[in-house]
Amino acid sequence: MKDILDKAAKIKLLVFDVDGVLTDGRLIVGDDGQEYKSFFSKDGLGIKMLLKTGVEVAVITARTSKVVIHRMENLGIEHIYQGQQEKLPAFERILKELNISAEQAAYVGDDVIDLPVMLRAGLAITVQDAHPLAKQHAHWQTPQPGGQGAARDVCELIMQAQGTLEAQFEQYLGSIG
Repeated sequence: MKDILDKAAKIKLLVFDVDGVLTDGRLIVGDDGQEYKSFFSKDGLGIKMLLKTGVEVAVITARTSKVVIHRMENLGIEHIYQGQQEKLPAFERILKELNISAEQAAYVGDDVIDLPVMLRAGLAITVQDAHPLAKQHAHWQTPQPGGQGAARDVCELIMQAQGTLEAQFEQYLGSIG
């Protein structure tokens, strides 16, 4: 675990896949063709806390959906890359734009489409219910499944490694205790 915390301590950019990571992977499509996704509120709070520490957050997803833009903007995520069947070029663009090295970036994926970025990132993470090949190439696996707390697990891991987790919790404790 020390190796994982050492890697997490260096992270300046956290990149998430969406379907299967920030959601449970189910796609709900209405009769009108409208796509719906379910996001976990505790994941959202974890992302907001991490952003407050100065770590950049981005999403790269193969699908395109208005609900993703709405949810990410609501969380304060500015770097949103949709329709990326090949995710590595988008990952490289984000690194260049933010002047961050791959070693300073973490990527969270759940399936084989995520492997090119996972193999490039300094900290490759999969969710608990990821594809076995993705798990095989990850540095760390979240205790929770995608869309059910996995993103919160990652955010708290990074904040713990960087010594910012307690300060984020303290803001909710106020003068109690």
